[in-house]
Amino acid sequence: MIKFFKSVGHEMRLVTWPSAKQNRHDTGIVITTSVLFALFLGLLDYLFSILTQMFM
Repeated sequence: MIKFFKSVGHEMRLVTWPSAKQNRHDTGIVITTSVLFALFLGLLDYLFSILTQMFM
């Protein structure tokens, strides 16, 4: 078990972590993409509800 944690510690030192600026940029992309998909799916839901009401 100790060997495992030593190995994990060694691997964590090899990781290249993103900068704060890169994190903010990536977070902005994720939030923007999520909002755009939510708007698109909301529009589709609205259109399908209108279409189903027209035929019922």
